[in-house]
Amino acid sequence: MAHAIGVDLGGTKTAAGVVTGDGELLFSETAPTPNRDGGGAVLDATAALISRLRVRAQAEGIAIAGVGVGSAGVIDAGHGSVVSATDAIRGWAGTALTDGLARRLSVSPGAVRAVNDVHAHALGESWRGAAAGTASMLLIAFGTGVGGSLVLAGQPVLGHRYVGGHVGHVASPYAYADGKALPCSCGGSGHVEAAASGPAIHAAFLRLGGSPAVADTRAVFALARDGDPAASRAIRTAAEAAGQSAGGLVNVLDPEVLVVTGGLADAGDLWWNPMKAALRRELLDPLVHVPVLRATLENSAAIVGAARLVFN
Repeated sequence: MAHAIGVDLGGTKTAAGVVTGDGELLFSETAPTPNRDGGGAVLDATAALISRLRVRAQAEGIAIAGVGVGSAGVIDAGHGSVVSATDAIRGWAGTALTDGLARRLSVSPGAVRAVNDVHAHALGESWRGAAAGTASMLLIAFGTGVGGSLVLAGQPVLGHRYVGGHVGHVASPYAYADGKALPCSCGGSGHVEAAASGPAIHAAFLRLGGSPAVADTRAVFALARDGDPAASRAIRTAAEAAGQSAGGLVNVLDPEVLVVTGGLADAGDLWWNPMKAALRRELLDPLVHVPVLRATLENSAAIVGAARLVFN
C-alpha cells in the first residue's frame, strides 16, 4: 500500500503524520513553527519534522510516495509558492514552499505538493471524515478567522488565482456597530469575519459593556454558560452572522452536504443552535434539508487531507 506524509503548517505549530493510501493516519509528530524567523527558518523546521517521520517510516518498512502540505496563507498550488500571508508567519509571502522543501529533503520537486490549510482540512473531511462518500462538500471553519473550501469529486476548488475559499470576506449586515462597518483582518470592513470569528465575539462582548477583565473568547463562553447577558448576546449574534453567511453560500453553491468546523463549532450548543437556526432561515426552499454536519477528524483533518494531495 502507498503511504504519504501530510503536513499541517500553521502559524503556531506544525503537525505532520504518515498516512496510508486509504486515509488512515498511522503516527504523527508536532513541532513549534518558528513564525518570527522568516520563510527559510519555517522550511528548515518543517523539513526536519518530515525527516524524522521518514526515518521512523523507514524503520517500520514503510515507503513514502510523497509529501503534501496544507499551509497558512494563499498558496499557488500550481507552483507550490506562497502568494500572500498574514503576519502570523513573518516573511512567509513569496516563499517557494514546495521547491524549498524538496531541496531540503533531497527529493524531486514533484514529490511535494501544497494547498492552503483550509483546503487541506476540507480534503480530509471529504475523504475520511464527516463528508466521506459524498460527491460535493462545502466546509466552513469558524475560529480565529473564517475560511472555507468547496470540494467537488475529491478535488478542492482553488480558484483562478488560488484565493478560492476566503468566505470570511463577504459582506455581512451583522458586521456593523453604531452604524459603522467593523474592521476586518484583511484590511477591509463590514465582512462576516469581523462579526462571526472568535475574536469578534470577544470584541462584541466588550462593546456590549462586558468587563475588560474578561481576557478572551473562551472566558466569554464561560460567562454565557452562567447566564451573563452581554456574553450570551455576543455569542448569539456571532452565531447568527455565521449561520446567515453559511446559508447564503449553500444557496450559491448547492453542495451535497455542509460541514462546519473550527473552535466555535466545537464550543457547544450556545453557538451551534443559533448558528444552525439562522442558516436554515436563509436557505432557499429546495435546500432546506441539506445536511449540516460537524467535522469529525478534529486535529488530524488537515494532515490527512494534505496527504490526499499525493494520492490525487
